[in-house]
Amino acid sequence: MIDDTLRETYLSGKEVFHGKIIRVEHWQVALPNGKEALREVVVHNGAAAIVPVDEAGNVTLVRQHRVAAGRFTWEIPAGKLDTPDEDPFFAAKRELEEETGLRAENWQLLTRIDTTPGFCTEKIALYLATGLSQHETHPDADEFLHLTKIPLDEAVALCMKGELRDSKTVIGLMMAQRALAERARLGFADATTIQRGMAAPSSPAMK
Repeated sequence: MIDDTLRETYLSGKEVFHGKIIRVEHWQVALPNGKEALREVVVHNGAAAIVPVDEAGNVTLVRQHRVAAGRFTWEIPAGKLDTPDEDPFFAAKRELEEETGLRAENWQLLTRIDTTPGFCTEKIALYLATGLSQHETHPDADEFLHLTKIPLDEAVALCMKGELRDSKTVIGLMMAQRALAERARLGFADATTIQRGMAAPSSPAMK
């Protein structure tokens, strides 16, 4: 197998920083040529993100200021897992209602992405949510959000123009558009079963 000539093997690790959301670890790995190397890894619980599309074909987006990026963004609703073992589906339901006040009858797991596999363990489960009903929002105390609804096709066009740049949002919107088109082609209005993600794996260094 060609992968065996590329594989790095985890040998040991130690924590060098423990924060509220992330921790940083130094991993010692064995390289395919037998030598060893240091890998600096950001360990993250993972997250869930949702593309909520209503009966009119509108998607709800969240605007907020991302200080790390130094700009305002439009994003699909999302939030981190409370623990590495939390089911992303439960996190998705929680975050959708907290940020937008929406609840969904139908859920479809679109994919699970590795956000920055070069140095971070974060994985985000992306869901399409339909059959929406409006309830009260209850964002976290440190979240300041503005919501808007725009046609899903228009949101995808903004991705193609480079005006929406958040990676989970770009992937989620495009996959949701494709999934809804496939449902229409097959004659299904909604997903008939709930499809769940998988909990993020724990850090090898912490096993």
